[in-house]
Amino acid sequence: MVKIGIIGGSGLDDPKILENAKETEIETPYGMPSSRLTEGKIEGIDVVLIARHGKKHQYPPTNVNYRANIWALKKAGCTHIIATTAVGSLREEIERGDLVIPDQFIDFTRHRIITFHETFENGAVHTPMAEPFSKEVRGILIQACKELHIKHHEKGTVVTIEGPRFSTKAESKMFRLWGADIINMSIAPEATLANEAGVPYAAVAMSTDYDCWKEDEKPVTWEDILKIFGQNVEKVTKLLLEAIPKIK
Repeated sequence: MVKIGIIGGSGLDDPKILENAKETEIETPYGMPSSRLTEGKIEGIDVVLIARHGKKHQYPPTNVNYRANIWALKKAGCTHIIATTAVGSLREEIERGDLVIPDQFIDFTRHRIITFHETFENGAVHTPMAEPFSKEVRGILIQACKELHIKHHEKGTVVTIEGPRFSTKAESKMFRLWGADIINMSIAPEATLANEAGVPYAAVAMSTDYDCWKEDEKPVTWEDILKIFGQNVEKVTKLLLEAIPKIK
């Protein structure tokens, strides 16, 4: 039976999208998740929503308990995970408000535990990560974008930085040279852990800014991100409502 976990990023953790929503609490071997799980349905499909940064956005990116979040969603019976996230654009063609369905990541974090396998007492575990995002779920998200006539980019490489600070200009330009298309502070650790847990994972990224590489644009601010997100959050909600019933 299909059960979809949604990881709500900044501004995208509203339980109102669920029918018959109820909260549950799951304790994990890795501590408590960022928030209680909100369980409900979307067109008859079981859905579990978790707020990545907490209900009050109290956890900065480095301090999010990614292991507990992924473990809790798997424990709740989730067969797939869709993450939502705000991102900065590293490409001229990815404009503010555009959606990106990433297919690759670069992990530039340095202070996070990003494995469930801290010892090899029961044998070595090296998880393949060549294709870190579920092709099946990505395909459904892309098709839903087309059906809803939402401007989107069918693939992209996201670089995940530590945060909570934004990039320097030198870093932003370096990430472009590396081939990154968008930048955020959360996706790579989540995707890694979801793959280790054996749960297909895909992400919907909304471009809110141009980081700081673009000389004719002001460098990104948190206020700018919230403004663009607020103006476009309905697109992501519509996309989730369209895509989730199609996941088998």
